[in-house]
Amino acid sequence: MVGVRRRTTLGSWLVITQGLGMSLGPFAGGLLYKIGFHNRVFNGYTSPGWIMAAVWATFWVCATMWYEDPPVEPEQNFELQTPNAISMPPSKPGSSGHDIDIPMALNPQIETALPFPPKIAHIMSLAQWGVVLCMCWFAMTCWFILGAWEANLPIFGASDPIFHWSPFAAGNFIALGGICAFPFLLANLFVARRIQDRYLLAFGSALGLVGLVTLVSLLQTRKITYGSLFVSWWSVALGFNLASTVTVSLLSKQLPARWNGRSSLAIQYSNYLGRVAGAVWGGSGVKVGMKGYAGLEIGLVGIGTVLFCVLWRDLKAKRG
Repeated sequence: MVGVRRRTTLGSWLVITQGLGMSLGPFAGGLLYKIGFHNRVFNGYTSPGWIMAAVWATFWVCATMWYEDPPVEPEQNFELQTPNAISMPPSKPGSSGHDIDIPMALNPQIETALPFPPKIAHIMSLAQWGVVLCMCWFAMTCWFILGAWEANLPIFGASDPIFHWSPFAAGNFIALGGICAFPFLLANLFVARRIQDRYLLAFGSALGLVGLVTLVSLLQTRKITYGSLFVSWWSVALGFNLASTVTVSLLSKQLPARWNGRSSLAIQYSNYLGRVAGAVWGGSGVKVGMKGYAGLEIGLVGIGTVLFCVLWRDLKAKRG
């Protein structure tokens, strides 16, 4: 639905709304817990589920009534453009440039055997497969860590004698981190148009890694406070939200236009895998040990960094 030079900007808009959800959701959940609603069916624990079920039901009604699929783009890069020429995909990996016309005189059998224009399959290069792997890994890693922190903070805050958090206090803490990250996510709307996706990915991952290392340092020195934990959470929330803005857009710029559906599904499956596994890991953080909990997340970022460095040149794509 949007051109190549607008996809990272669109991704930034999506992450802004994700940031709003990360702030409003925990705050609303904590508030509903505090209110309580003394009812066996609708109470402080079940009310978020009932409310979100109603929200999703409303969404599906609206989607059924008003949503329309975007028009299918013609596969011009893979079809015959004239009776005497065949259109081949670009030879340069990651490029979506002009078609290359090959006269049929080079292979007369094509002209005589096929009454309709044949489609030439796009052959993925090793570098393109590497980009797919890298983007899927970062999509999984970003949401694994964000999901883990959202699940872990209430449990860690409740179990630590320094905090003794209630669900309401934990919700406020998570929401505060999202609110403080929001202005920077908004500024990213303007930055994304002028900076390559790979630089945004590197900066976001590095900022999130700083938050993880800070947490390990606080746990090691046992000097963890509300302020220091908040700085760590803010760094993680902002960094990995920023990094997640470019996964879909960068991959869509590297693959043929007609593969946008496939590349989007690959990233979304990676997002959901990270979300589910991250929530399980975050809930287990106190049980397995907080240092090990943060150490696994640092290891995931480390693997992504290796992929990132090896594929640095292949991750170059159009800005915007």
